[in-house]
Amino acid sequence: MKFKVKDVDITTGGTLVAILNKKDALMLDLHTGDRLRITRGGKSAVAVLDIAESVKAVKRGYIGLMEEVLEKIGTKQGSVVSIALEEKPKSLALIKNKLDGRKLSAEDMDVIIQDIVNNKLTSVEITYFVAAGYTRGLDMDETVALTRAMINTGKILKVDCYPIVDKHCIGGVAGNRTTMVVVPILVAAGYCVPKTSSRSITSPAGTADTMEVLCDVNLDIDRIKKVVDKVGGCMVWGGAVNLAPADDKIITVEHPLSVDAEGQLLASIMAKKGSVSATHILIDIPVGRGAKISRIDRAKHLKKQFLKIGEKLKMKIKVVITDGSQPIGNGIGPALEARDVLWVLGNYPGAPQDLRHKSLLLASEIMRAYPLSGRKARHGYRYAKELLDSGKAWDAMMRIIDAQGARVKDPAKIKLGSSRFDFKALRDGKVEHIDNVSVSRIARVAGAPFDKGAGIYLRCHVGNRVKKGDKLFTVYAENRQKLAYARDYLKQYDGVIIG
Repeated sequence: MKFKVKDVDITTGGTLVAILNKKDALMLDLHTGDRLRITRGGKSAVAVLDIAESVKAVKRGYIGLMEEVLEKIGTKQGSVVSIALEEKPKSLALIKNKLDGRKLSAEDMDVIIQDIVNNKLTSVEITYFVAAGYTRGLDMDETVALTRAMINTGKILKVDCYPIVDKHCIGGVAGNRTTMVVVPILVAAGYCVPKTSSRSITSPAGTADTMEVLCDVNLDIDRIKKVVDKVGGCMVWGGAVNLAPADDKIITVEHPLSVDAEGQLLASIMAKKGSVSATHILIDIPVGRGAKISRIDRAKHLKKQFLKIGEKLKMKIKVVITDGSQPIGNGIGPALEARDVLWVLGNYPGAPQDLRHKSLLLASEIMRAYPLSGRKARHGYRYAKELLDSGKAWDAMMRIIDAQGARVKDPAKIKLGSSRFDFKALRDGKVEHIDNVSVSRIARVAGAPFDKGAGIYLRCHVGNRVKKGDKLFTVYAENRQKLAYARDYLKQYDGVIIG
């Protein structure tokens, strides 16, 4: 069957999509979600069918093609293409098996993840896979198989060093930019730390968003290797390198309902570590009111699961359970967090001491668990503190920033939002709780992470006594309108409880 091409001038970001008029689809007995092979000359592509209800969208005799399809088959508006019904991907039957409660084999996982990476599944179909893992659960064999499939469908960074150290926090705590302090401490100590990090999806900043204030994070795999070979470590955005690419697609469909199935959480984290060939890993599980993990028993269970999967993947895992009941550091938002990090590394007066202390704790845990030759494990904290106090960690950070393409290295030159508002205490009392979720939302309403200078600067922490009129935090935005949005939000949710 031949159809004329209509360029709908839309991109999907991945999945190949074609659109037929409702009457043409009815005549051919085609349905939404069917696969069509679209051919022009010697080129063809398999696209997912969508159906237009109106002739304004696609007229009879025409097939609407998204930009990805047009590019793949080399066609344009008004060209003629042939279409034929194609079998649906095998992975759909496997996903249905999991929904029915059947166990997936390693081969099954490979097929599903290959189809996700190759854009053969729609976001709805990927959502069914996530829902199957959430409702039916993944056992350890399935989790390991999912992890390996995620690693093997992307690029793998190979660097000439051992051990290859990585650190990961499972998230949920505002601020908490410990990675950007821990990595330079470890690099100064002689460890190899090729750190890839994510951008924010629901938080005011990811490590990559914050590091991007200081230098380039969009490095390709060859440049990452050169940076690590030169200075011993890096902090880059993993999404720019095609490392474990299925993970980002899965995470995207998880967030609307905040679905975070245990097996998929474990696989997501461990796949990122495997993609950089990490051999020794520290996992930070913050626990507390308002954190992603609120109960200690859940944290202990998750710790056991990490240790099990590490053993099966032949990675050495150290898990620490930390306090996640309030934000870490003062800045929440890319520029504010970057300034905190440089203040800590530079031993500036007024640097947030909670961020300094937790970073030293995590760095020392790695040093104790995985001591380098000639170093005594029991001296980990003392050695980490020495590297920080002496300025050696600062020097390591400056080398990393320079190697990645420096933008700013002086915390005084970090540009913050020009529109500001001080939120003040309405009563005397003691700060009993600062809610991670609320302050994160305020920072996002103000424009973070897309506006680098937007966010919140905390001027108090839990346990501090305040008087009516004292500043609790300052909101930064890059324009007055976004600051007004944040002020409106603050009328309902300020996130600070004073008792």
